[in-house]
Amino acid sequence: MASRPELILASASPRRLALLNQIGIEPEHLIPAHVDETAERGELPRKLAARLAESKAMTAQYKARQSGIADNALVLGADTVVSVGRRILPKAETMDEAGVSLRLLSGRSHKVHTGICLISSSGHATRRIVETKIRFKRLSSREIESYLASAEWRDKAGGYAIQGIAGAFVLRLSGSYHGVVGLPLAETAALLNGAGYPVQFNWLNQSSLSGV
Repeated sequence: MASRPELILASASPRRLALLNQIGIEPEHLIPAHVDETAERGELPRKLAARLAESKAMTAQYKARQSGIADNALVLGADTVVSVGRRILPKAETMDEAGVSLRLLSGRSHKVHTGICLISSSGHATRRIVETKIRFKRLSSREIESYLASAEWRDKAGGYAIQGIAGAFVLRLSGSYHGVVGLPLAETAALLNGAGYPVQFNWLNQSSLSGV
């Protein structure tokens, strides 16, 4: 019987690692994949999320092969894109960028597109896109200024982190909460199981260790 493949997470994000850990998965390797995240001319948010997730997975696989650790490994890449209509909001690097995004999101609905891509050792790629619709309450100037002062927005798509303080801004959510955080768990588990990485095997091990 073939051995279970190893898992490489193409990210340095502590949020994505924590989400995998939540469903009993500990990747054997973490290989950050830094790619140009600039949208192509006329590129829609959904297409951008899919392209970046695959690009990150491919980049990490290349780096793994250079290090000799990709012979029997799956590589998981993910990317999250926030949009209002066709307008793609940046991953905020400055307070001004975050402020512009928050004022745009205030009192209206927006979409979060999370792309995931799993690449096998043979190079076969499987992809999923998960779309979540979120409505923010109308934010006061004081709320925006206080949130900006928290610095929680830094390097977050759309200038906010739903798992943090900004959870207080959300009136409605339709879709995947975990996808907004960074990794849709149901879809990720399905991809891994389909590729021969038995997610539930880890649950059985945890149960035996806990004496259940």
